[in-house]
Amino acid sequence: MTAEQARQQVAPFYEMLNQPATKDLKALSAQALSPDWKSYSSETDIKGRDGFVAQVGGFGKLIPDLKWDIKDVLVDGNRIIVRSEASGTPVGPFFGVAPTGKSFKIMTIDIHTIKDGKAITAHHVEDWASALRQLSAR
Repeated sequence: MTAEQARQQVAPFYEMLNQPATKDLKALSAQALSPDWKSYSSETDIKGRDGFVAQVGGFGKLIPDLKWDIKDVLVDGNRIIVRSEASGTPVGPFFGVAPTGKSFKIMTIDIHTIKDGKAITAHHVEDWASALRQLSAR
């Protein structure tokens, strides 16, 4: 798989993350993710497809202008590694930080494993600590 093919493969996933409150997240997730897809934010914090869709929908309400901008795509066999930048302006309390009109920009790293044309897992890290520092800075 080329980097461009990989980018096209993961495009529906990142489309879900861009202003998710305006999207049909279930349809996009069905397009991109296998029914038994798992999201790993740690070795023990695991969500299935439906739980992930609900979480993204909640983020979309909390951060209406949420944007996930792909910066790099790398391929290793059936794995697609994406470095991206997430940004947005929360309109409600965000991890305990009251909304102030400030925005954040953070780096994210995702490792998607693909099987039969759909993602079966995603291991991911987002720099939420940096987002909280940006939102609470005086």
